[in-house]
Parts: sequence; structure tokens; C-alpha cells
Amino acid sequence: MDDTGTTVKIPGEVRRIVSLVPSLTESVAATVPHALVGATKWCSHPADLDVARVRGTKNPDLGAILRLRPDVVLANAEENRPSDIEALRRSGVAVWVTRIATLEEAFASLERMFTHACRTDPPGWLAEARAAWSTPWEGPRRTAIIPIWRRPWMVVGRDTFTGDVLRRLGVDNLYAGHPERYPKIPLDELAGRRPDLVVLPDEPYAFSATDGPEAFPGLRCVLVSGRLLTWYGPSLAEAAGELRRALS
Repeated sequence: MDDTGTTVKIPGEVRRIVSLVPSLTESVAATVPHALVGATKWCSHPADLDVARVRGTKNPDLGAILRLRPDVVLANAEENRPSDIEALRRSGVAVWVTRIATLEEAFASLERMFTHACRTDPPGWLAEARAAWSTPWEGPRRTAIIPIWRRPWMVVGRDTFTGDVLRRLGVDNLYAGHPERYPKIPLDELAGRRPDLVVLPDEPYAFSATDGPEAFPGLRCVLVSGRLLTWYGPSLAEAAGELRRALS
């Protein structure tokens, strides 16, 4: 069964994989690159990825996917639409769906995905990532808001992978208790919370030194790689150290 509890019939040998999730694409490319035959246009890592493109995560070209004759399609419960997943399954395609909201879930989900959906041993980089995150945070805790969009302003809310990553680094999301996962919050309210940090990732909105910090005068703004903060894959091995340094 995949992360959603759905029974997925996977061939005994998997030779052709289509990934509809950028972080899963990078994970497969780093582990069984010969098996990856298709990915979305948003799959940007590795930089030299040379596979068929099947449009985006929210509007995949189902016909193109079927023509690639995949043994399995990798998807995610948050990033991909249930209607697309079901349409592929009705066409006879095995679709393995991940559901990840914490680091521990990421480690367990990726191990199961490689073992059962990709029919290969869990990669060495996964063990390295586990080791990199094994040391608990022992320093002072800080508060933060994590904008992910502007016009309108949106922030990270409850039950997110990003929030758990920051929590493990001693940073508590001030909107972790919000009923929505990515709420729209007026800028004056955000600034009025007076967090210790304003964490500005470069995706999905590309915050930069000249686009974002000016909205939070008097607050410490930290620009970080969205890939290190939100992707579950090989980047996890380096994310712990790089994010600790950026947030210190």
C-alpha cells in the first residue's frame, strides 16, 4: 500500500518511472536514473535531467504519460490532483502516492517508495540524510513567519513539512496553529506579530534581497533555498547544515 493506504499493483521489475513531483524526480534521478523516463516541467533537479516532459504537477498531460508506458507513476497527495491520479489508475497505470508532512514521514515514505514502488534498495543518500537530522536542537528557540507568496500575502500554516523542518532547527512557526495550511494573512498582521525571523524561501514565490525584506522593516529577514526547506530527497542530506547556518 502507498502512503494513502491504497493498494498498488507494482510489477516485479520496474524499468520505466514517471514522476509528477520535483523532489521525487530528483530522488529517482539520484538513485535509479536509467529508469526515469518522464517528469513535469517543474522538475528542475538535476540540472541536466533529460527525460520527456509531461506538463505540470497540476495539469499533467495524461496522454503523454500513457505513451511513455510507465511501470509506475510517482505522485504526491498534496502536489497532484486526485482526479489525475484516478484517471491514470483507470487507464491501468500503477500510481504510487506519497503523503509527507514531517521529516520522519519523509524518511519512511522514501524508503518504502524505493523498496516497493521502484523495486530497488534504499539509496545511501537517504541514510546520510537521516544521520544529518539525527542531532536534536539544543539551543534557544525562536519564532518565525514563513511567507510563500505576496499579492496576496500567504504564509505556511498548520501541518506542513516546512514547519516541521524549521521546528527541528529551533524555529517555531507562529501560524502553526492556524486552521489553514497556507493562509492568506494581511501584511500589517504579519509584521505586527513581531517574529524573531521572517523566513523567505525562493519558491514558490521567488523572494530575493530586493523583493520581500523591504515589507518587514525592523525585522530580521532570512533568505533561504526553497529546495532545502520544502523538498524531500537528496537535498535533505545538506539541508540540515545549510539551514542551521542560515538561521543562526
